[in-house]
Amino acid sequence: MAPSIPTTMKAWQFSQTTGGVEKNLKLNNAAPLPPSANSLAADQVLVQVLSSSLNPVDYKFAEMPVLGNLIIKRPSSPAIDFSGRVVASGPNSKKASSEDLKPGQLVFGRLESPTKFGTLAEYTVVPTSGCVPLPQGINADDAACIGTAALTAYQCIVPNVKSGDRVFINGGSGGVGSFGIQLAKVKGCYVATTCSSVNVELCKSLGADEVIDYKSKDVVAELKKLQKFDLVVDNVGTPSEMYWEAHDFTKEGTKYVQVGGGVSMGDIYRLLSRMMWPGFLGGGKRSFIFLGLANNYDHFKEIGEWMAQGKVKALIDEVYGMEDKGPIKAFERLRTGRAKGKIVVRVAEP
Repeated sequence: MAPSIPTTMKAWQFSQTTGGVEKNLKLNNAAPLPPSANSLAADQVLVQVLSSSLNPVDYKFAEMPVLGNLIIKRPSSPAIDFSGRVVASGPNSKKASSEDLKPGQLVFGRLESPTKFGTLAEYTVVPTSGCVPLPQGINADDAACIGTAALTAYQCIVPNVKSGDRVFINGGSGGVGSFGIQLAKVKGCYVATTCSSVNVELCKSLGADEVIDYKSKDVVAELKKLQKFDLVVDNVGTPSEMYWEAHDFTKEGTKYVQVGGGVSMGDIYRLLSRMMWPGFLGGGKRSFIFLGLANNYDHFKEIGEWMAQGKVKALIDEVYGMEDKGPIKAFERLRTGRAKGKIVVRVAEP
C-alpha cells in the first residue's frame, strides 16, 4: 500500500554555506513538502525517499559565490540521487513507462539538478525521466548509488565504445570511476585506470586490466608506454598535462571526456582553454568533451538491468543514518576525496 501524503516531513536543511554545507546542516522535523506534492504535473512523481547517495555537485553547486544563493532557494535540502517508493504520480502522463510508476512502486533515479527540495528528506518530487522501477534483487542502498555516478559513467562510455576498444579511466576508485570500469567491461573493452596504492587491488577486482598507481608513478609517462587508447574518461582533471599530451597515448579521433571539475576561476579557465584552444594553434589535438549529464530513462533502465543480472554492482564506501548527524558525517567523508565508491544516507527503512 502506498503511504498517504503528510503535510510535513523530516529533512536536513541548510540556510547558508559559510564554512561548507556540512557546517550548516540542521535536521528539521517539520519541514514542508514541495509545493507541487499535491498538484503534480504530468511528468512528475512524488517519492518517499528510502536512501540517498551524495555527489560532489551536492556541495559545489550550493557553495558557488552568489550563483549558489540565487539558484537554490533557502532553506534547502541537499542531494539529488535516491531510491524510494512512489506515493503519487502526475495525471495523464505522456510517458508510456509511467504505467509502472504507480503508488507503492519501488523506484530509483535522480533529480535533474540541485534544488530546494533535495533527497536528504523524507519526500521529494522527481521528473519521470529520472524515476525508474527498481528491478527485483537490488536493495535500496545499492539503487541509490546509480543516480548521478552510474549515469555519468554510462554516458561517458557506453555510446562511445565497441567491443575490443581500449578505454583509459583517470580515477577508478571513486563513484563514477568504479561504475565506469564495470560498464566498460560489460561492453567488452580493455580498461586501464589510475588510483592510489591502497586501491589498486580494488580496481582490479572491479575488472580493470591495467592499474597505474598515481602515488608512485608518472601517469602520463606510463600511458605513453601502453598500446594507444580509443577513449579517455577523466574523472580527476589532473595531472594538468594529461589532455595536452593525450595525442601521444591515444588513437587519431579519440574522444577525451572530462567529468566534473572545480568551480574556481582557475578551474574554469583551464576548462575553457581545453574546449576552445584549437590544436593548430598549440592546443590539444584530441576532441575534448565536457560531459553535460542529462537524465535518460532508458539509460537508467539498462544500468538497473545489468545490476540485477550481476554484471555491475554498486561500490559503497559507507552508509549513514538520518539521525546522530549522519548526513553531516557523510558530507565530511565526501569532502575528503578518499571514499571508495559511493556514500549513502539511509533516509528510511524499506
